[in-house]
Amino acid sequence: MKLILLGAPGAGKGTQAEIICDRLHIPAISTGNIIREALKNGTEMGLKAKSYMEEGKLVPDDVVIGIIKERLAQDDCRNGFILDGFPRTVPQAQALDAMGIEIDRVIDIEVADEAIEKRMGGRRVCEKCGASYHVEVKPPKQEGVCDRCGGGLVIRKDDQPETVRDRLAVYHQQTEPLKDYYAETGKLKIVVGQQELEETTKLTLAALEA
Repeated sequence: MKLILLGAPGAGKGTQAEIICDRLHIPAISTGNIIREALKNGTEMGLKAKSYMEEGKLVPDDVVIGIIKERLAQDDCRNGFILDGFPRTVPQAQALDAMGIEIDRVIDIEVADEAIEKRMGGRRVCEKCGASYHVEVKPPKQEGVCDRCGGGLVIRKDDQPETVRDRLAVYHQQTEPLKDYYAETGKLKIVVGQQELEETTKLTLAALEA
């Protein structure tokens, strides 16, 4: 199954992507993690993305599409994948279509801006493997340490309050139109994010089977 997860920054896409990944045994592809890996390794693509990420802006389409195209060509994507963070604009969605990639389902996780601002203040990310946690909703077994690889957990710059508000404004302007784009194809399913993670997961898995 080839899936796209939509939703504002902090809506819980990454967490649901991990759960679906384990359930369906397909890779969860986070654009943010791929770009941060390029940045960490000092690649040309990473350097291009750096200034945009630090300001909470979207990385240009040509950079993102190039990264995604390479990733989807890898062997582990043969039986399907979950795209988290791509496409972010209608032109990116059109570029995905132009690659000849047929998406089976698009799930949009809806969460109010106010709840997102509160939620993102508690987010922590592993600086080694990129796994995501939350001090209240999804805490690590040991404070400040990643369950998966033992790496240190940090607060990303783009989880700071001012940056979060800027990112939400960009989302509403540039990414939200994707709901209409995919609704026209009949592939869009909307999931209203719940306070409890398990409840959101139930609704998300139900949307996959609908």
